[in-house]
Amino acid sequence: MASHGGRGRSGGRPTLEEVAARAGVGRGTVSRVINGSPRVSDATRAAVEAAVAELGYVPNTAARALAANRTDSIALVVPEPETRFFAEPYFSDMLRGVGAELADTEMQLLLIFAGSDRERQRLAQYLAAHRVDGVLLVSVHADDPLPDLLSQLEIPAVISGPRSAAESLTSVDSDNYGGARSAVEHLLARGRRRIAHITGRLDVYGAQRRVDGYREALRDAGHPADDLLIEPGDFTEEGGRRAMTVLLSHHPDLDAVFAGSDVMAAGARQVLREAGRRIPDDVALVGYDDSAIARHMDPPLTSVRQPIEEMGRAMIDLLLADIADRRPPASRGLDRRRAVLPTELVVRASS
Repeated sequence: MASHGGRGRSGGRPTLEEVAARAGVGRGTVSRVINGSPRVSDATRAAVEAAVAELGYVPNTAARALAANRTDSIALVVPEPETRFFAEPYFSDMLRGVGAELADTEMQLLLIFAGSDRERQRLAQYLAAHRVDGVLLVSVHADDPLPDLLSQLEIPAVISGPRSAAESLTSVDSDNYGGARSAVEHLLARGRRRIAHITGRLDVYGAQRRVDGYREALRDAGHPADDLLIEPGDFTEEGGRRAMTVLLSHHPDLDAVFAGSDVMAAGARQVLREAGRRIPDDVALVGYDDSAIARHMDPPLTSVRQPIEEMGRAMIDLLLADIADRRPPASRGLDRRRAVLPTELVVRASS
């Protein structure tokens, strides 16, 4: 059987009808084979695949997606300013995991920032037009309306870290409580007793859980937390500097600091050094995330490792499963599904 060398009878791109004629089957059968339907015999599948190869047929993925009411695209939505996204390793690590998991699929990834009211309004209009098949939400605060909007629009969505213990969306998180406990227990084991905590933004559930882990580790060791040793931060380096300045004014005798992120720990270190405090001799320092910042600090920073890339991969796995299930979200039994990945304390010279 002679090959058409990748061109149809008209000399143009081979058509679905020409593949069907070459394979001796109907157009619908060819469509089922191309779309991976199991309702085709092995012999028929082999005939269609041979015809596709001989003709050099390339499926029109855009038309196929339109017919299936699909866009073959996913939005990664970050309700933060762009400056924060590019300043914090957490986001780049998350994006790396998401991209790696999508690499073997036909899905396109759209990165959308929604840090301002105008950007949120534009995003709401975009989502209402169902221009994406699903959404990944990263760094969501407790009062953010975007998750509820996605539920109303019945767009499959996975959130990075629940907004609360009653989160309705599918979520992927790390063990924030356990990670904080391990950090404080490590400091206690090193003989530290006046352990301060620089929190993340407390409208973020993960930051709240780290405070819980910090408090309960101290309480279980017989050292109830002093509220003056807990200072809110905002996950930024400047926030770490501000919080550390306040902590030193309240408790100049503190001997350890657990910061809710490596970036805040870097800010805290600057203030400690300016105050003449040696790390770890005078003050032990522990961060959170185990980012490149931790490894490159002087001294290298002890930090709680979050498996951020793995979290990104898990988010994609769950989202693709939701997209493949065309039933409305409320009927799938997935409303309270939550994946929690383990953390690990990586001990370095700072503690």
